[in-house]
Amino acid sequence: MKTRFHLLIALLIFAAALTACGPSTINVSSQPYQRTLTVTGAGTVTLTPDVAYIYIGVHTEDANVAEALAANNTKSQALAAAIKGFGVKDEDIHTTNFSIWASDQYDNNGKKTGTLYMVDNTVYVTVRDLTTLGDLLDASVRAGANTINSIQFDVADKTEAISQARKAAVENARKQAQELTDATGAKLGEVLTISYYDYTPLPAGKGGGGGEGITASVPVSSGQFQLTTQVTIVYELK
Repeated sequence: MKTRFHLLIALLIFAAALTACGPSTINVSSQPYQRTLTVTGAGTVTLTPDVAYIYIGVHTEDANVAEALAANNTKSQALAAAIKGFGVKDEDIHTTNFSIWASDQYDNNGKKTGTLYMVDNTVYVTVRDLTTLGDLLDASVRAGANTINSIQFDVADKTEAISQARKAAVENARKQAQELTDATGAKLGEVLTISYYDYTPLPAGKGGGGGEGITASVPVSSGQFQLTTQVTIVYELK
């Protein structure tokens, strides 16, 4: 009787434990699978530059540091006056480098023969009238500039061009999506996501070194460049 009694007690405890734990459940998502279509479109606009950015500088050397600096100052002032003579405003001329350094000089036997002092003064110029650019460069050299580098052409205000490129990219993507759904019998639904990227590979000319001997306007061609927008759109499929 004791054994049966103990077994009954054990069964009652086990049943109580099951009741406390509650029923087991498995959650299964009832959301249907969402069909989508991803397309990438591009829109391009061709632009003609209306502004140029250029580094123009004066480099002088002398065994006397004061003489090197004085010569550089004289030529730099003449350079600034020449640039402004073409309608370039003060705010479009920025000094980007002014430096003085000493360079020890040696003969063929490695013996020091003296010290040469070098002075550089470089300005970053924004030219907004490209029809004057060639003459401006010529006048700059005549004024004493002997380093000209990194001519960069651009469009000052690309707002409207960017808008056109984006609209063209979206239309290109939509056209692709429509062609694909027409071919497969599916139907386009709502736009789920949109991502885009604007990029502009600018035409650039690079030059440098001395400009002595120039007797005519420098030939400069700004050319054209393209602004492109790439857009990726994810559509819902019905």
